[in-house]
Amino acid sequence: MKHIIKKSVVYISPILLFSACKKITDINIDPTAASADQVQVEYFIDNSIVHAQMNPGVSERAFILYWVAAGHQIADADGETFSQGAYNDEWIGEYYSNQSGALNTINSAITVANQQITAGTQKEYTNNLLQVARIWRAYLISEMADNFGPMPTLAFQGVNPDFDDVKTVYNYILSELKDATSKIDPSITVSSLVASDDPAYKFNFADWQAYGNSLRLRLAMRLSEVDPATAQSNFEDAAQGPLLTDNTQIFQIQEKPGWDDLSGMYTRCWYQLPEAVTFNNLVVNLGSITSQTQIPTVITDPAQQAIAIANIKAANYAGQYYPDQMTTKTNNPFSAYWLDGLPSTIDPRAYQIFYMPGNSSDPSFPSGTCGAVTATTTGVVKDLSGNVIKTIDGKYTWNPTPDGSWSVKGDWHNSLFQGIDVGSATGMAPSLKNQFRTQTAKRVFFAPWETYFLLAEGAVRGWNSPVDAQTAYETGISRSFDYWGISQYLNDYLASTDYNRVGTSVNWNNTVEPGNTHTMNYVDGITGATGTATINYPVNDLYKNGTVRNDHLTKIITQKFIAQTPWLPLETWSDHRRLGLPFFENVVLEGPIQTLPALTAANFMTSNQQFFPQRMKYPSGLQNSNVNGYNQAVNELGGADAVMTPLWWAQH
Repeated sequence: MKHIIKKSVVYISPILLFSACKKITDINIDPTAASADQVQVEYFIDNSIVHAQMNPGVSERAFILYWVAAGHQIADADGETFSQGAYNDEWIGEYYSNQSGALNTINSAITVANQQITAGTQKEYTNNLLQVARIWRAYLISEMADNFGPMPTLAFQGVNPDFDDVKTVYNYILSELKDATSKIDPSITVSSLVASDDPAYKFNFADWQAYGNSLRLRLAMRLSEVDPATAQSNFEDAAQGPLLTDNTQIFQIQEKPGWDDLSGMYTRCWYQLPEAVTFNNLVVNLGSITSQTQIPTVITDPAQQAIAIANIKAANYAGQYYPDQMTTKTNNPFSAYWLDGLPSTIDPRAYQIFYMPGNSSDPSFPSGTCGAVTATTTGVVKDLSGNVIKTIDGKYTWNPTPDGSWSVKGDWHNSLFQGIDVGSATGMAPSLKNQFRTQTAKRVFFAPWETYFLLAEGAVRGWNSPVDAQTAYETGISRSFDYWGISQYLNDYLASTDYNRVGTSVNWNNTVEPGNTHTMNYVDGITGATGTATINYPVNDLYKNGTVRNDHLTKIITQKFIAQTPWLPLETWSDHRRLGLPFFENVVLEGPIQTLPALTAANFMTSNQQFFPQRMKYPSGLQNSNVNGYNQAVNELGGADAVMTPLWWAQH
């Protein structure tokens, strides 16, 4: 956390924060008071979309330190905050203020478009712009509601708004999406000059209509566990319209170098951004695609390819066992094992997202990251008195980074591990590849694979879907593989019946449960003696009382989680809050965690909703500037304004 405070340069003063929070309650801007150029509807749409992308000062705090930590794709960058239920008011205040500004701007677009239509001064495409603005506003409101809970639905319209409960918010945005998508005329085109004001679709209105319908699928499914009737009716209605089904329709925003709203999400150079335990447990042994097959496509140097291939381990090998040095106080079944090589098989997307330790000469290595990741892969193993026992080399190994409280065993994430001291060798852990850090990528907001996984889930629930569940599921995987350029593996992957580390396979027709345990070989990390161990598949108490690991819904959400990495951690967090899927391991509990009082030494092997953050608290700026609105919001929340208070749709 000290690195954030020391190295961040963008702050919002309390006065500005309170002012920005007041935007959500008493905005009185008259958009028509601007010059002729400033009242072009497309300008407001452009500004709102770009602003919602979030400048680095905001994205660092919201996207990296909250969504990523809660979404379990990448390990908690700070190592001691949201994954443990902790909270920083300043950080969330900046996010709240920023997104309030984006909402203010998009509402101005709606106001101006309506005024032009009423006055008869509209252009041929003005009505379409109005509907685009309504679709984007629906997304922004959903994002805020999914983070905080109750929000105003009538804010930014010249009135003092009330805060609505989450059910009302969702009913509003679902009806807005239904109406707005129905009123788009996809045959209308715009000039290249106007198109340049849409960073997502260049005002291709057919794509905007498809996005609005797919977004409605997402938000309808959010209600699946608490209001299935509303969820089903909205899902089935939206599914009848055009949807995002092709990768040419991905809603994505081009990042660019600098420090502004289009700067990259993962470009804060002081973060290592290592692979999370959850992601690793899902991808290792999943899909039957061997590391040996993949290595020539992800390592450019033939000599390094040979070294990496030689370090591949057998499928039934758990790793070196260090129960004294590594944690045993979490329900991750491999927590005390250090894999001294590469897995035999792994989902091929893993090597596309995270670099292999030791592959530092490759363009994928995150060079120039101001010390967050080094090329060094050697470290030492110590006893708990600090005496060095042995030296280890993490080159071409594959070990995720656990979050939590390590107490006397130290903190692996911050390289202070007493048991296995990696010093400055942060290159020992697979971490996010360089192409995500260079501000040249495109941030994905919605992609066709999500459409198909939503259709698959709806079909599994017995809802009317234009595609049967298996076809939708397999097409979602196909779209994800196309995105990463790994379609050559698709057929073998879809046929695989191998179980990953949590007991789920890819093949749709294989719903045989893996059993509760499996036997694996290991090596004692200190003595070198070999042995066999009975490894438990983790029990996910949040889903069907932990009795099911390989049914169709688990497969769908597993694939959705992997496909959404690394761009949509808010969605993986939301799916887990909604369903308890996929399996999220508990944070390490070697020492007490004051912000997670429900997690104790007596229950850390179980899964419980109160072990995982459920929402962001409202920033103090809202409470200080709008007492009535804040009190109304908390009352509608149905619980304390606390990180562990579940949202309405997460009441599973």
